[in-house]
Amino acid sequence: MNPSTSSLAGTARLAAAGLAGALLAGCAHTGDTLGYYWQSVRGHLQIMRAAEPVDDWLARPDTAAPLRARLELAQRARAFAVSELHLPDNASYRRYADLGRRAAVWNVVAAPPDSLTLHTWCFPVTGCIGYRGYFAEADAQAEAARLAADGLETAVYGVPAYSTLGYTNWLGGDPLLNTFIGWSEGEFVRLLFHELAHQVVYANGDTMFNESFATAVERLGVARWLAERATPQARDEYARGDARRTAFRELTRAARERLAALYARDAGTPSLPAEKQQAMERFRADYAALRAQWLATGTQPAQIAGYDRWVAEANNAAFGAQAAYDELVPAFEALFERSGGDWPEFYAAVRALAALPPAERLRRLRAGLPARAAEAPRTGAAPAD
Repeated sequence: MNPSTSSLAGTARLAAAGLAGALLAGCAHTGDTLGYYWQSVRGHLQIMRAAEPVDDWLARPDTAAPLRARLELAQRARAFAVSELHLPDNASYRRYADLGRRAAVWNVVAAPPDSLTLHTWCFPVTGCIGYRGYFAEADAQAEAARLAADGLETAVYGVPAYSTLGYTNWLGGDPLLNTFIGWSEGEFVRLLFHELAHQVVYANGDTMFNESFATAVERLGVARWLAERATPQARDEYARGDARRTAFRELTRAARERLAALYARDAGTPSLPAEKQQAMERFRADYAALRAQWLATGTQPAQIAGYDRWVAEANNAAFGAQAAYDELVPAFEALFERSGGDWPEFYAAVRALAALPPAERLRRLRAGLPARAAEAPRTGAAPAD
């Protein structure tokens, strides 16, 4: 879960879970289960009804030029995803919908005050996952308030896109949305690759595996797109944003490691609250220094507003959620290299890992990590055993 507005490319699989849950016996154990599934089904179907084929939008003389350019880019990127990255050639991302809101869904995450391990919810299709998605922000905030009343730290964040894992391609597939259509070229393309990757491999109940895999695909895929298809301006724009994202990931990784070590050592002790506060103050001071460097080199405040909000609201839930997107990315990138850069072979290797018990798949992935990454302590959401 990357914290900037342009990198909240994370996904909510809960629409697929809701659609399945309406047909199957649900296994969510908190809140109004039937009401939750109903809002999932209703919200997703509203998006599907709003979506129209990209070709229809392009044929309209009144389609605004910026939107027309982005839809044409989407068509080129979609074809590239199939021909060069061997991502699925199906109905997804061949339609467009304007939802009239800033996010597709809002996710809720939660964690204890002395742990980065995320609270989980269990659903059909997706298994147990470390977030719960809502199509109305007010509903997400209400769930967060309920969890906070139980003593958990919570975070709510808007998600610009989600994947239904290919289960709704017969209905027209996951559409392009106004929530991300206007992003810069590199950011837009990498989101598309990320979401399509979820239709290639999905391990039930293992958020870190799924999100790290999709993040690796997006990073490898966008690097190739930028090198082969993008203009120098688009490459430069992406490089600047990616440099900020990489620096912020390193900053938050270091903070997660300090917090994880602190919780392992002092959980339940009277000194923990004060030590935790010191760790958070250090994180925010480190970010202030990084932010000053960015501004001094020409970054505009609006470009880092998402980071500013994330840091201001950071807690165990936010750190734990972010770890799911970052933790195993180096392991998947190393696996891609061991696969000779061959996408079908890489996907086959990932599918083989997904078929293993969670502990064994994690062990094998970590065994292939580069030395520096392999030495880092495990933080964030853990796969279900």
